[in-house]
Amino acid sequence: MLEATKHRSFDKLFYRYNSLYLIRRHFRYFGAAGELKPKSAEGRPLLYIMNHSSWWDGLLAYHAARTLTNSEHYFMMEEEQLSKYMFFRKLGVYSINRSRTGDISASLRYTARVLREGGSVWMYPEGEIQPLEHRPLTLKPGVALVLRLCPEAVVVPVTLYHGLFRHSKPEATLLAGDPLIHSWKEMDRGSIAKLLQCALGEQVNVHREMMVNNGGYIPEPFLPLIKQGKSTNEWFDALLGRGKP
Repeated sequence: MLEATKHRSFDKLFYRYNSLYLIRRHFRYFGAAGELKPKSAEGRPLLYIMNHSSWWDGLLAYHAARTLTNSEHYFMMEEEQLSKYMFFRKLGVYSINRSRTGDISASLRYTARVLREGGSVWMYPEGEIQPLEHRPLTLKPGVALVLRLCPEAVVVPVTLYHGLFRHSKPEATLLAGDPLIHSWKEMDRGSIAKLLQCALGEQVNVHREMMVNNGGYIPEPFLPLIKQGKSTNEWFDALLGRGKP
């Protein structure tokens, strides 16, 4: 497996590049709601589990984590992808190779070690990118093993919902749910996986309903994490002297 090789100066530079150029260039809006660092989990390792529906998930999660917390964050990525973008290792990204049992075990043990040493870890337990509306969410068993290895960890379910709503550029929202605090050591892996799968699946549906019920406008709980630019239709409206439709 490929371990993370955090580099503080590169991280600081990439954070600016990601927020000021990459995300702003491709998204009209990116905002977040909920607590990424809940008070009830203070002093305990944090394991974030997130749905995985686009190539952008890691970069958006990285931006939210760096903007909203002062913790050391680590991100699991498929080894094939990380091999293409090795510089991500300097941001706290490490690999998992699901085609080799030994590599899977090494990555999960590494995850537990990072958690025990005070790092916060992001996992995408679906194991691969799935369409945003894919149901039901099915989680791989690895996240349950991590919690058995680090039972003091608190799980924060995180969902990302994005799309082309009322503008020419997509908009994305990230929702941090209520922390899951359980006696993981006393639960078997099947029970843990079922609990997490239900929690994340329900949150994706709640997140979707928030957007649908608000007519495609950004719901009030979400606060922007980037400076909002204008989409093509907004430039046209401004040019034609039109206000908000």
